[in-house]
Amino acid sequence: MADSDGEYVQGGSDDDADMHMNGVGTSEGTRSKGKGRAAGQSSRRQQRGAQARWEASAQNTWDIQEGADGTITGTLESMLEAQKRKRLLKDTTPLQRGIIRHLLLILDLSSAMTEKDLKPTRYLLTLRDSIQYIREFFDQNPISQLGVIGMRDGLAVRVSDISGNPNDHIAAVRALLTQEPKGVPSLQNALEMARAGLWHTPSHGTREVVIVLGALLTSDPDDIHKTIKSCVRDKIRVGIIGLAARLHICAEICRQTNSGDESSYGVAIDEQHFKELLLATTTPPVVRSTDKKVAPASLLMMGFPSRTVEESPSLCACHGNLTRGGYLCSRCRSKVCSLPATCPACDLTLVLSTHLARSYHHLFPLRNWIEVSWNRARQKGSSQCFGCLSPFPSPGMGGEKNGEEGSGTRSGEKVLTRVEGASESSRYECETCQNHFCIDCDLFCHEVVHNCPGCQSIAHLPGAEMSGVEAA
Repeated sequence: MADSDGEYVQGGSDDDADMHMNGVGTSEGTRSKGKGRAAGQSSRRQQRGAQARWEASAQNTWDIQEGADGTITGTLESMLEAQKRKRLLKDTTPLQRGIIRHLLLILDLSSAMTEKDLKPTRYLLTLRDSIQYIREFFDQNPISQLGVIGMRDGLAVRVSDISGNPNDHIAAVRALLTQEPKGVPSLQNALEMARAGLWHTPSHGTREVVIVLGALLTSDPDDIHKTIKSCVRDKIRVGIIGLAARLHICAEICRQTNSGDESSYGVAIDEQHFKELLLATTTPPVVRSTDKKVAPASLLMMGFPSRTVEESPSLCACHGNLTRGGYLCSRCRSKVCSLPATCPACDLTLVLSTHLARSYHHLFPLRNWIEVSWNRARQKGSSQCFGCLSPFPSPGMGGEKNGEEGSGTRSGEKVLTRVEGASESSRYECETCQNHFCIDCDLFCHEVVHNCPGCQSIAHLPGAEMSGVEAA
């Protein structure tokens, strides 16, 4: 009886195990074995008590300290400022990147996307963020091309062909809102269709695949490792964003197609994290040394047509529609509706100068601005943002720490608590022009404009001193 009771306790639930360890079992053997398992039970309780990764981001409301005015408004603003600042702190080292990209977005349309762990559902969240991703992708990569593929019923379905027109892709993704997810996905069929779609792309551009996978399985008709080797041979980089859990096959795909780097595989822990993982792929990938040996740098011929308006409508070469306006190819004079595009007649890449300028910032990104201390703020005497002219908090308004030398607060006063990651003076300084900006201008300049207003407003030559700017 002792052995049978012990086996029952070992295979039972945690509640049954706790009952036996508390003396509910009458046999001596059960009590002795329960003592031996006490350490294991306590360790499991400690693991349950430890916070998971998705719980670590939550913060108790009673941990927020009030400011000098008796409210928590300042603390909440500093928390929001720290979150904005966190998005900007990325590597700004100038690296060679492939600015002409050919990317296929593969979406999971299987029944696993009906789960509601991501609100409102995985399916609706993926489609909503995919539409925003398409807009952001073409905003950051105007001379690149994109296509959309879906996975359902063990097959790969073509949602939209590879093109440079974001409106076509957005309309195709919105059409998926009227459909219901069903079946199971197939990574192998999706990768094979992606290989076929990227086969004709020129060697001077990158070949990339981004997969959003919500299922924990893949229904493949053959050995998927053969497909992985084919992707490696075709120089296709694969990135995967999981919505459920980490899968070994997904990590293996990313590792082999990215020269041993698994950083392109991530699992979303919440809606915001999924959006961050998806938008992170809008940055062009770094060109590896092995890519330079296969495809050395060479000149690429492009055309820069101007928009023309005709007196009578004529057929465009891209869609065959009657239009009055359009762009005439610089080589063959064929008319296309919008830019950027590839001339259907002579295959010349047609772009505008602004498209190249917007792609150029990936090669030389704007450097991160540094946080400004109160001493530095008093030294510069900045009272308003250089960009939007919004007023800064002045020294002595409760923004300094007690005991700091030169502080404007008196001993015993309440001070405004600043969250780690936010500037204590709400100022951020460009190290080149030494002007001070607010967090909103910091965010706008690094994510939209990609230029510093202070540096652009001052004629500055490399190696020469700027007039009217003090030395650091």
